[in-house]
Amino acid sequence: MACSASGGDAARAAELLQGARRVLLGAGAGLSAAAGLSYGGERFARNFAPFIEKYGMTDMYSAGFYPFPSEEARWGYWARHVWVNRHEPDALPLYRALHAFARERDGFVVTTNVDAQFEKAGFLPERLFAVQGDYGLLQCARSCHDALYPNRELVARMLARTEDCLVPSELVPACPVCGGPMAVHLRVDGRFVENAAWRAAQKRYRRFVEGVEREPAVLLELGVGWNTPGIVRFPFEALARATGAPLVRLNYDDARLPEGVPGVGLQGDIAELWPLIMSAAGRGKL
Repeated sequence: MACSASGGDAARAAELLQGARRVLLGAGAGLSAAAGLSYGGERFARNFAPFIEKYGMTDMYSAGFYPFPSEEARWGYWARHVWVNRHEPDALPLYRALHAFARERDGFVVTTNVDAQFEKAGFLPERLFAVQGDYGLLQCARSCHDALYPNRELVARMLARTEDCLVPSELVPACPVCGGPMAVHLRVDGRFVENAAWRAAQKRYRRFVEGVEREPAVLLELGVGWNTPGIVRFPFEALARATGAPLVRLNYDDARLPEGVPGVGLQGDIAELWPLIMSAAGRGKL
């Protein structure tokens, strides 16, 4: 879908954002897809051809739920998934453009994305709450303890030694405490680790939200769909209703604002919508 927002909608969004000194930014998978981290199509075919041939996979999202026959097979896939979505990409232009806007404001980011693009683009870690985890970390799959372990070096070694979509058995990670399997730090079930750092980020997010009631702010929602709407989409709507803070919603599929929610929704490709809004704000394309 090409950008379908009207000039009036873009101008209204620009007006709201340009005058905002405080911004609560909520982001979902649609933002990273617009930035270039698509989970399907040519990008999936280019990076996962052997897995497509062997397992009949159709995209990275559904592949994450594939019932792999062994730990060697599971890590054969996940090593590549983590690498191409977390470790390999630099900060993408769309995220850099968002940072150029946000760095001039008192802002906070809450996101369901796990690709660390906000950090790479320069957003401060203390102003960021990644609710669903981080591809770059491992945890005990049984959550027997709450330590998290960086995985870049291990993933690189796995990729170097993957054969027939399998990693060697000696590279399969085991929990250093219970000896059980390890998993990427993603919220897939009730065993997701919420450690002290996660809880501290949640507390900072809640504190910022409470401040929206005291000081004017704009809610900027980017690419948040219907997979987990209870994390960003619904809370942003409720906050806008309760405080009068306008919601600027950019979404490829559904940018409608429910009745009683102040603000504006723009439907289309966020990579096209954002420069349009910034141009309308008189700042030129970023």
